[in-house]
Amino acid sequence: MAVTTWTKSTVLRALMALVLMAWMPAGASAQDAPAKQRLKVGLVLGGGGAKGAAEVGVLKVIEEAGIPIDYIAGTSIGSIVGGLYAVGYRANALDSLFRSQEWLTLLADRETGLSSQPYAERDGVTYIFGFPVSRKGSKKADPSFGAVRGDNIVALFQKLTQVRDSINFNQLPIPFRCVAADVKSWSEVVLDRGNLPRAMRASMAIPGAFKPVRMGKKVLVDGGLLNNLPVDVVRSMGADVVIAIDLAQEKPGERRDFSLKDTFGIGGVIDWVVSRPDVKKYHENRAATDLYINPNLGDYGVTSFSRESIIHMIQMGERDGQTHWKALLELKRRIGL
Repeated sequence: MAVTTWTKSTVLRALMALVLMAWMPAGASAQDAPAKQRLKVGLVLGGGGAKGAAEVGVLKVIEEAGIPIDYIAGTSIGSIVGGLYAVGYRANALDSLFRSQEWLTLLADRETGLSSQPYAERDGVTYIFGFPVSRKGSKKADPSFGAVRGDNIVALFQKLTQVRDSINFNQLPIPFRCVAADVKSWSEVVLDRGNLPRAMRASMAIPGAFKPVRMGKKVLVDGGLLNNLPVDVVRSMGADVVIAIDLAQEKPGERRDFSLKDTFGIGGVIDWVVSRPDVKKYHENRAATDLYINPNLGDYGVTSFSRESIIHMIQMGERDGQTHWKALLELKRRIGL
């Protein structure tokens, strides 16, 4: 009869095999090696008003390439596109939304029933062709700067997101952050919890056009003033690689897409103009992207909300996304897919 000789190395190997078997889940085999975790992808959506339609076009191509999105950070219109994407809307649904929405009514709180009347007053509100121009004596009066209250926008966001209560934005199907600016402290505010529709509304409150959103002691306006391409925000969420869609046509430091005249306390404006922290952060964030997409939108601007313009910008975004097809496939390989 053969006699087995147990050496020290044989015993050690046997013990290691027993330990591995003990930790294996039921039904697993020794050949089942743990799958290598893929890298996490962060999506950054920059601000730019109506130009956000181009982001929808680019998203179509990202989806077609099969790139998963694990984290989203957005500013201004990017917070709207990003917030809707985070709750489950995909590019085709956003395309339909952008094409069908009465954007002028949405953005200006227009009363469509009064759109044919040159002048009307109701409940203390004065309307010119349906647009509210004065709220003296109205319960809706708001002494803060900005012409538009944004009531229609919040109502639409509530309907679209189906979120009314305060939540942690990490609980959304895709964790989400949106960026606003506090005009009292002149500081960037990254919104990661609370009422999602109000957070999206705060991030897009262009000074002088929209009323700011008050959250506690903060008075929040468009985050593009301080961080229009929040790559640093999505990195802090845990993104290993970042895709950024930038809507800026003339880069910060060259020209601004809106005027700051008479919209802030003069001290804050002077400090901001001298230091321009948004320019420094913008260029740092651009450099920190793994795939930077900047659709060429020609003469379209932040207020190009006509249906024809929206459709054209979606198409332009999609075409520009296609020019990055090889880069998207390389990124897909890099993240482990």
